[in-house]
Order: sequence, then C-alpha cells, then structure tokens
Amino acid sequence: MKAENTATDYFKITIQSYLEQRAQTDELFAPTYAKSNKNIDDCVTYILNYVQQSGICGFTDDEIYSLALHYYDEDSIEVGKPINCNVVVNHAIILTDEEKAQARQKAIQKVQDEAYAKMKHGNAKPKAKQPETNTVPNLFNF
Repeated sequence: MKAENTATDYFKITIQSYLEQRAQTDELFAPTYAKSNKNIDDCVTYILNYVQQSGICGFTDDEIYSLALHYYDEDSIEVGKPINCNVVVNHAIILTDEEKAQARQKAIQKVQDEAYAKMKHGNAKPKAKQPETNTVPNLFNF
C-alpha cells in the first residue's frame, strides 16, 4: 500500500471485502462478481465519480455498497475518469499483532533517526564570525 493513500486503500479493501463476502453468501451475485470485464479499481472509480457528482459529503455504508453492487450488475455502465482524492472510512481499523509490531518498530526507528539527526546537527561547529569592517571612522574606538 502507498502510505499517502492509506485511507483510500482502506476504502478499496472495505468495498472488496464486502463484495467477496457477498459473492460467497449470495449465489445469484457470485457470477456477477466474477465478470471478466469488471474490477475493483473501476468499481471504486465509479463510486468516487458518483459521490463527486452528487455533491453530498457523507454516505451510509449501505449506500456505498449499493453503488458497488450496481457497478457489477450493469454491463454498460459509465465508470468515469479516475479521481485523485482521499476517502474517509468511518470504520475502526483493527491491526494484527504483526502490524502493531511493525508500526511500533517504525515509530522507534523514526525517533532514533530524529535523535541522530539532532545530535549530528548539534555537534556541528559554528562558523567563525568574520570581523566586521567598519568603514565609518569612529573616534571612540581605539
């Protein structure tokens, strides 16, 4: 996953998980979900374009899932152009123990890197000041 699109990637994963679970439990939807001319990226693009055109900022889960199902149901649907945006998903992200350990290790490494950089810059010798040359004569400097 790209770090800068984590929320959007999570949105994509959430939609895909819903669709996969639906295909496993709904025998009528399974062949629709398996269509070769459909994919999750176009599905997400369709949803994002629909949301953008609606002008509404918040949707329920069911509304978004309905859009995903509609994308897979319709063979001649206009997907739209890809949209560069971040999506906010209001689901709690549950990390595995391995993901928690990786996040902790990344945080420790970041702190260590910052401390090292601070020490490195803190130990740098300050540049010697050049004596100022005063071109205006002063009677009080001897």
